[in-house]
Amino acid sequence: MKILDKYLLKTFLFTFATVFVILFFIFILQTVWLFISELAGKDLDLILVVKFLLFSMPRIIPLVLPLSVLLASIMTFGNLAENYEFAAMKSSGISLQRAMRVLIIFIFVLSIVAFWFANNVIPYAEYKFVNFRKNIAQAKPAMAIAEGQFNDVGFYNIKVNKKTGENGNHLTGVTIHEKPSTMGENKTVIKSKTGELISSEKSSILQLVLNDGYYYQDVTPKKYEDRAKLPFIKGKFKKQIINIDLSELNKVDDSKESIAGTNAMLNVNELRYTLDSLNKNLDNEIVSFSENINQRVGIRKAVPQPVRKDIKKKQLPNNLMSLYSNKDQVDILKMAGSNITSNIYTIETTQKDLKDKQREINKHLSALYEKFVIAFACFLMFFIGAPLGAIIRKGGLGLPIVFAVLIFITFHFINTFGKRLSQEGGMSPFLGSWMSSFILSPLAILLTYRATNDNGLINFDAITTPISQLFQKISERFFPAQKQE
Repeated sequence: MKILDKYLLKTFLFTFATVFVILFFIFILQTVWLFISELAGKDLDLILVVKFLLFSMPRIIPLVLPLSVLLASIMTFGNLAENYEFAAMKSSGISLQRAMRVLIIFIFVLSIVAFWFANNVIPYAEYKFVNFRKNIAQAKPAMAIAEGQFNDVGFYNIKVNKKTGENGNHLTGVTIHEKPSTMGENKTVIKSKTGELISSEKSSILQLVLNDGYYYQDVTPKKYEDRAKLPFIKGKFKKQIINIDLSELNKVDDSKESIAGTNAMLNVNELRYTLDSLNKNLDNEIVSFSENINQRVGIRKAVPQPVRKDIKKKQLPNNLMSLYSNKDQVDILKMAGSNITSNIYTIETTQKDLKDKQREINKHLSALYEKFVIAFACFLMFFIGAPLGAIIRKGGLGLPIVFAVLIFITFHFINTFGKRLSQEGGMSPFLGSWMSSFILSPLAILLTYRATNDNGLINFDAITTPISQLFQKISERFFPAQKQE
């Protein structure tokens, strides 16, 4: 390896490592902020918090890695151009392609590592992360309930004054508001002096044992005039057991997509196997539904029948309903209307179910293509960043960060938009996953061509100088006294 290659590789690796660590730390803080409600005030020890963060770290790599490559490329080649090292290389007969050769090899290796990471490490970490969040209540069930505040746990809002015991299982001053099964106000309140949380790793049910308490329940009278009396039922108990489903303890809002589906836990081979099963299931359901609906409306397969010439066909009247009495006609119309309504409801329900199944298939296809997109994104960001740094001739953390953030936001927005649109069936999952790469690839080719051929290099002084002169003329015109001084 020549001295130039060593110098470029060393400079790029140092910049890349620095940027990667900084961005990774920033995204980790974002993850902590996203799940702060699950970590704060839950009496979690340091080991559980560290495990929580370790399992959530790999999902950040697909965001941090391309951005780090982009920013490191702009900063490295921007510094070379700003310090006239790039001009010295060109004067010595070393082109931009020759300078990028060793870094292209490194990016190629990095892309392979990124694909392996996305195919093996991220699915395993995602699986461990989801199961850790679901099973953490079994190891420390009291984490779901913080002291001195109401905690939304399944079908109950629970508040305790104090928690004691090794794992915080013993509760003092328990107040429970039971959520109504339908829309309305909470009508049942349970208060007890003490309580205890009992859980087992073999069971998915958490038991809340209440001692020495009362329950109050509002009653809605049948007569409207009796409602002004505000009647309620009061009962006393020595011991009462409430069973809570552990899956409700760490319930996550799907709209925030804090937890991806099972497709994020599968590698390429598993995704292909799952997609094959999902497609077969969808095809079988379509065939089954078509046969079922044909039978319901009376459509049967055409079976060839032997033609008998000795039987004369009887011509039917134009109005078939005239063959029946008025009462029979009413019954026939009612039956036909009922069948139509039932068939329309069945078709709409099945259509919604088929759309959900197709959406699940699209999600798995997007997850499959994303594993290849991250590898290509490293190449794409390098071939955008390296020539862009040589063109703008600016290093450091100023202008390169602005360009890197703008380009990466564009890439991430298009990628997210395409993925969402493909999952809803607006476009194919392949096009939705690769759309950001297809749109930015011409930019990478254009920048590489212009930087290689020194064609139309951007001179920011030619842009900023006229603007500064304009402001100077405006200042001299409106503030002439300052000029004389």
